[in-house]
Amino acid sequence: MILVDKSTIQTIPFLHLVKEEDVNKPIPVCFFIHGFTSAKEHNLHYAYYLAEKGFRVILPDCLEHGERSTGKSEHQLGEVFWKIVLQTIHELSILKDQFEEKGLLVPNGIGVAGTSMGGIVTLGALTQYEWISSAVSLMGNPTYVKFAQAQLAQVESLGYELPFSEEEIENMLNELAHYDLSLQPEKLDGRPLMFWHGKRDKVVPFNLTQEFYQSILPYYESQEDNLLFIEDEKADHKVSREGVIKLVEWFEKHLSA
Repeated sequence: MILVDKSTIQTIPFLHLVKEEDVNKPIPVCFFIHGFTSAKEHNLHYAYYLAEKGFRVILPDCLEHGERSTGKSEHQLGEVFWKIVLQTIHELSILKDQFEEKGLLVPNGIGVAGTSMGGIVTLGALTQYEWISSAVSLMGNPTYVKFAQAQLAQVESLGYELPFSEEEIENMLNELAHYDLSLQPEKLDGRPLMFWHGKRDKVVPFNLTQEFYQSILPYYESQEDNLLFIEDEKADHKVSREGVIKLVEWFEKHLSA
């Protein structure tokens, strides 16, 4: 039987899924981050499949999402998109520390994954935390600076006035550079990393992610099994069933106890 527990650490609400017999055992854990305007409950199918395979799964609500929503419109949320991303990266450490204090982690047994904004969070977290053992980005993007610049250009092309001053934009891009995996790919250090991305994605650019994948191939020479890029010819900004299954298989292969 799989238990679903709803808890809060500090101000972070999360769902915790685990097999009943494993609830107090140290086992591999997966942190799964939801997408923009989504919520933790919307990814329960990923969590169920992973828990079935013997993983502990933690689904947090990101800032301004789910139980933490303050009623902002999608446009207003877009204005604080990168604040949400960086806050979620910080909060991953808080969640990890909580389970570590309870003695529920195992060495080399921490996975991080997410869809869209959650995939972006995952890739940024790899620049900050050596304790991430394996990661999966579904429709994510590691090129924080380029992606943020593209977002700003798109807002301007639609005739909207940017809600930031030139100085604020410069400060934001400088801060994002610290989390931009494309600017510090050596931080991957050969860790298992899987990408899934639809070629028709109009929300998170497929090309930027694929170019990054190509650029890191030399870092995985002699350990090619630790890197995988799955492109879906027909998919837009929605993960296929195959993508879900591949994520579970990836963690089964790279996060076994």
